[in-house]
Amino acid sequence: MKQIIIDVLDTGEIKLETLGFTGKSCIKESEFVKNLLGHELERELVPAYYTQNNVNIKKYLPLCG
Repeated sequence: MKQIIIDVLDTGEIKLETLGFTGKSCIKESEFVKNLLGHELERELVPAYYTQNNVNIKKYLPLCG
C-alpha cells in the first residue's frame, strides 16, 4: 500500500515520508504536497528510491558522517 505521511514537529517543521513507492515515483506522487506546504529544505533518499520494478539500479549509496 502506498502512503504519504506528513509529520508536523513542535518547531513548526514539516517532514514528509513516502512508503510503498519505488524509483522516482515517490517524488512525483508527493510533489503536490510539497507545493502546498512551501519550499523544500532537505531531501533524504532511501534505498527504495534506487529500485525500480524490484530491480536495484544502484548498488552503493553514498554514506555521510
